[in-house]
Amino acid sequence: MKKSYFVTGTDTDAGKTLISAALLHAATAKGLKTIGLKPVSAGCQLIDGQLKNSDALALMKEASVELIYDQVNPMAFEPPIAPHIAADKAGVRMTADRLSALCKGSLMRPYNFALVEGAGGWRVPLNDRETLANLAQDLNFPVILVVGMKLGCISHAMLTAESILRDGLQIAGWVANRIDPKMSEYESNRAWLQARLPGVFLGEVPYLETVQPSNAAEYLNIEPLI
Repeated sequence: MKKSYFVTGTDTDAGKTLISAALLHAATAKGLKTIGLKPVSAGCQLIDGQLKNSDALALMKEASVELIYDQVNPMAFEPPIAPHIAADKAGVRMTADRLSALCKGSLMRPYNFALVEGAGGWRVPLNDRETLANLAQDLNFPVILVVGMKLGCISHAMLTAESILRDGLQIAGWVANRIDPKMSEYESNRAWLQARLPGVFLGEVPYLETVQPSNAAEYLNIEPLI
């Protein structure tokens, strides 16, 4: 059994990494061989002489298949800015086919459950012609949509879902991640989306005082994905 998914969000800080790490935690706990990839990251720190991103490290921590850092996050940039701008400043040309090849190379290892986490939202640019959506299309993995539950999330979620489907990809499931604890009419917004978003509703993660993948995993139903 091999199950592979591309994880996207309604926006930056929607909680893609928390949900990705939580899903990996749950799958690993079931004894599955798991891999988490973060092909592009911006906002890295120099650790042991190498630029590393906290999101990629979080995925590595929860995955059971051991990969070297470059296999998980081959494109790592220091400034916390849009990846295509960071790449341009670093003199690096990012393309969807190159990133796809790198991901496929990392997924040559035996696994049961793999996640490829995007950066920001669905249409984040890679260069002047392509976006991360082109990478998702090249990989052709079903998509998991993380909805950052805050004011405006309905429009963000529906527009993202429409774009994913228009690009010819399947939405395997979605997660309601409560990033604003003071959001008005949270239940009504969640119910509206649950009645209309395509894909399986995988769960709702409340606002967590202690943000840990193990805590978030308790609120997710991974069975439809495996």
